[in-house]
Amino acid sequence: MRVSTVAARLALLTVSAAFPAVPALAADELAVLPPLRNILTLTSTVPANGDQNPYGVAQVQRSTGNLVAGNILISNFNNSANLQGTGSTIVEVAPDGTLSLFATISAATLPGACPGGVGLTTALVVLRSGWVIVGSLPTSDGTAATAQAGCLIVLDSMGNAVETFSGPLINGPWDMTAFEAYGDAKLFVTNVLNGTVAANGSVVNGGTVTRLNLKVSDYAMPKLESVTVIGSGFAERTDPVALVIGPTGVGLRADCAIDPDGSRLYVADTLNNRVIAIDNALERTSSAGTGHTVSAGGSLNGPLGLTVTPGGEILTVNGGDGFITEITPEGRQVAKALLDSSGSPPGSGALFGLVFDPRHGVYYVDDNTNTLNLLHH
Repeated sequence: MRVSTVAARLALLTVSAAFPAVPALAADELAVLPPLRNILTLTSTVPANGDQNPYGVAQVQRSTGNLVAGNILISNFNNSANLQGTGSTIVEVAPDGTLSLFATISAATLPGACPGGVGLTTALVVLRSGWVIVGSLPTSDGTAATAQAGCLIVLDSMGNAVETFSGPLINGPWDMTAFEAYGDAKLFVTNVLNGTVAANGSVVNGGTVTRLNLKVSDYAMPKLESVTVIGSGFAERTDPVALVIGPTGVGLRADCAIDPDGSRLYVADTLNNRVIAIDNALERTSSAGTGHTVSAGGSLNGPLGLTVTPGGEILTVNGGDGFITEITPEGRQVAKALLDSSGSPPGSGALFGLVFDPRHGVYYVDDNTNTLNLLHH
């Protein structure tokens, strides 16, 4: 997404704003958004090398190495010249806003194949076993014409790149979520480059969701066991402002680790302005196509980042107007709140990655201001 000048961004630091919460769209006493009425800007996400456009957001659950439980990791998509698909840094932010550099990833020293190089996307997860995995959708000049397939890059808890996952089923990884239990991890990745560049701005229905099954431990590097397409046929296209628009945010609801039939993957189908669900996501062996619609229209306006609360509520942010929407598992839109009103039209291009922390609220990045923010009580 397009971002504003660095000077404008830095002027927002330490700002705490209060926005009136928009009334609930439907009565729901368990909704999480209505009590969250304040916005606190925690920090700029720009590291020393000037990388811009924060995209991915993930919260550390367990302290190990340079990872501190409760801290937020953020991946940057643009370099200091604001060229999309060229960002190479991941920063770590403490709840008090203290910023540190977690990793700088160099295409020249990657420990495996990554077609096109490095351009870090919203696809960012932190496993409890201490591994950080980030997606790369690289360009050479910031335009979709030079976009290439990229890969997933695995880093250790010290921020060192140790391996990559690439291949024909990983083609422009755009967003990601993960499930981890008993030495196994499953990554769910949206891919947005299947025929997109060749279509030159026209919509193609080639977007996919893949599941990568990994063996993981605290000590040995993750081992990729299989890659399965569990969703396909999603609308996608290149875009001069956003680089690519296609299936974006993903969030998993797994009712029980030993009951795979209870798992459901939610996907923000951005171009169709809806959230869909893929059932039996943990164990299914074939594509569910574009799944089934959970919620569409209403307060949705180009949904991008998406997360699922411990209670099963779906939170998704709009690329079109700066709002966040809360959706029940049954598909009712029960609340919304304004997170960003800058730009033209107001709030457009501002929001992407987010996480929900029951103790603090909703952490989210603002691409227009290059900041990490907290929507809180």
